Amino acid sequence: MFDLHRLRLLRELKHRGTLAAVATALSYAPSSVSQQLSLLEAEAGVPLLEPVGRRVRLTEQAEILVAHTEAVLERLERAEADIAASLSGLAGLTGTLRIASFQTAALALVPTALGLLREWHPRLRVHVTHREPERALPALQARDFDLVLAEEYPGNPNPRPAELEQEDLLDDALQLALPETAERPGTRGPLAVLRSLADRPWVMEPEGTAARHWAMTLCRTAGFEPDVRFETTDLLLHLRLVDQKHAAAFLPALVWDGRPPSVALRQLPRGRRARRIFTVVRRGGSRHPAVLACRDALRHAVALRSPLP
Repeated sequence: MFDLHRLRLLRELKHRGTLAAVATALSYAPSSVSQQLSLLEAEAGVPLLEPVGRRVRLTEQAEILVAHTEAVLERLERAEADIAASLSGLAGLTGTLRIASFQTAALALVPTALGLLREWHPRLRVHVTHREPERALPALQARDFDLVLAEEYPGNPNPRPAELEQEDLLDDALQLALPETAERPGTRGPLAVLRSLADRPWVMEPEGTAARHWAMTLCRTAGFEPDVRFETTDLLLHLRLVDQKHAAAFLPALVWDGRPPSVALRQLPRGRRARRIFTVVRRGGSRHPAVLACRDALRHAVALRSPLP
């Protein structure tokens, strides 16, 4: 029989990429991780790792072991959820729930949800980390978080790993934000307004993000290559740059957090007007009482929001 601890180390290596990253995440010495994986190779009777430059990659047999390990860990996580559910009515929810959220959801939804959770389950400890979905979702698979708030832009569907479960939260309106003097007089229609900004500076999220890919595709569909002079994941900085007439931007409604818009906004072309915001959990933990309570609190936070601008 395979040692579950060693199987988990192999799984960690698949998700984290290097022995050093596994050692850091689990507070082990790299030599200890390597030794345990060597013992697992001896148990399996086949090579599990092969060198690729200075890194290693999993062999076909190692991938088979990882797939079975995922199934075992999912079943164990379900068992943990069932035990927590059996106890929650006796002593209320306890323990720690680890959440990762991107910026605008962290500002507009998470504080309200935290207040509700504190009221409903005062003994539950909630730990929140600001992390963009591109990094948070792999960390969820690696069991660094229990729930992730994520986003999906129109025409840019996210991968949907079988071991993760999504639940829709809201559609967040996207609009073109422009300096008040930028729009040419007489310009009509979303595409025409967008094209009128072809020679203006833009602020966008960094390359490699889903938001940047969506924004570049939208501009190119309108017939121009945007002059991106400012790059940041901080949408409050996007707003400030537009407000100070330094750049045009695409801003989601959540950035206003119920306040009246402070810059001129225009509609985007049809089919590009909203991003999908959703929660993601591991399938094995989806019925854990703390996860259910958090999703419920987030839905209440959405319902309590002011109407979109």
